[in-house]
Amino acid sequence: MKKKYLLFFATTATVILLDQITKAYVISTMSIHKSFAVIEGFFNITYIRNPGAAFGFLAGASPIFRQVFFLSAAIAVILLILHGIRKSGEKEFLLVFSLSLLSAGAAGNLIDRVRFGEVVDFLDVYLGHYHWPAFNIADAAISTGVAIVILIMLKRKKV
Repeated sequence: MKKKYLLFFATTATVILLDQITKAYVISTMSIHKSFAVIEGFFNITYIRNPGAAFGFLAGASPIFRQVFFLSAAIAVILLILHGIRKSGEKEFLLVFSLSLLSAGAAGNLIDRVRFGEVVDFLDVYLGHYHWPAFNIADAAISTGVAIVILIMLKRKKV
């Protein structure tokens, strides 16, 4: 097996597993909307369910529309990422890693949408009264993957 595919599958599987294990732990040990401080004044574990996407996008839309939209979008993203992996060079490991994070994040949240009709979020970062919207491991993987892709693109433009 080519190294890029091994990297892709190992990274994707590891992140999905970590995402689903942490969500299962939160679901089994906490009540919805309950919270506890990890780092006082900065970071809590807060169990919520998000029917929408980032920042509550489409949270108010009909449940059927949300399900069809988010399932279709996640499948399309994963297929595009798989195409990107196939087209990537044999030595583009950072690109493959970043696409793996994106794929794993999309799959992790897709699993939640299929199982629960919404996404389990629990990471609550805040400063004073300002709270970043709660997120999960899948969301963090997506954000990290996007940041790496942007850095790769900026680096390529400089050359």
